[in-house]
Amino acid sequence: MKELVVISGKGGTGKTSIVASFAGLAKNAVFADCDVDAADLHLVLEPKVKRESEFSGGKKASIVTEQCVGCGKCRELCRFDAITSNGSSSDSADEVFTVDPISCEGCKVCVEFCPVGAIEFNDAVNGRWFISDTRFGPMVHAELGMAEENSGKLVTLIRREAKRIAAEESKDLIISDGSPGIGCPVIASITGSDLVLIITEPTLSGMHDLGRVADLTRSFGIPTLVCINKSDLNPQMTGRIAEEARNRGIRPVGNIRYDKAFTKAQIMKATVVEYTGGWVSEEIKALWRNVIYALG
Repeated sequence: MKELVVISGKGGTGKTSIVASFAGLAKNAVFADCDVDAADLHLVLEPKVKRESEFSGGKKASIVTEQCVGCGKCRELCRFDAITSNGSSSDSADEVFTVDPISCEGCKVCVEFCPVGAIEFNDAVNGRWFISDTRFGPMVHAELGMAEENSGKLVTLIRREAKRIAAEESKDLIISDGSPGIGCPVIASITGSDLVLIITEPTLSGMHDLGRVADLTRSFGIPTLVCINKSDLNPQMTGRIAEEARNRGIRPVGNIRYDKAFTKAQIMKATVVEYTGGWVSEEIKALWRNVIYALG
């Protein structure tokens, strides 16, 4: 079993559209949407949910009003200003304290120092994750709640489930749509993978972002390829990026010219190779063949 992760230095490079097309070209694969902060692979693959579970990436405090004596020690110690009250009162017993779950960072200081043990510390539900069927095969994906963190933990969970399904169903390949950038969810997406494909575009920022992502994959010792999307919009920059990639030991494996089919296919909930049989489809197929060859 091999694992391919497709990432980019920033959003909007066409990464997810290319992953969706790979899903249509793969013969025996499991798909994982690891871009949990802005998941949209499901818009094209239209998964039918088989299993849905809550995701808890940490704990948060909550005050048991009936036990609270209104001393205000928790508010005094909270460095995140997550504890509020209904206003000051000459009678502390009338003052009601509450924890704002969005501001609470789960540091547990208030729990430890509450003199009457009136603060609980329970698992926080940060989102939901799903195991689904698509027209191309099984898919694991998730939905992180608004303003929620711990996306790296959620990505790790998604990858673990994808590997389990691949083993149980004798799948040869896991194709993951990773997050853009170089943060925690990206690190969680690529760690221990067999191959990373970077999708970039021919701009100065695209070349800069390629460098950042390339430094990240090199630090983990993961073989890395690059594809330049919208390559015809700036041929000179396309050449510079390809040269920069080679200097970093990264092999350019595809140039895909700009085509409105990327947007139109997504509107139609289809992959690019399903939507059109034109030259852009052939360029994606050529990219896929190069990626499969590199996976071995």
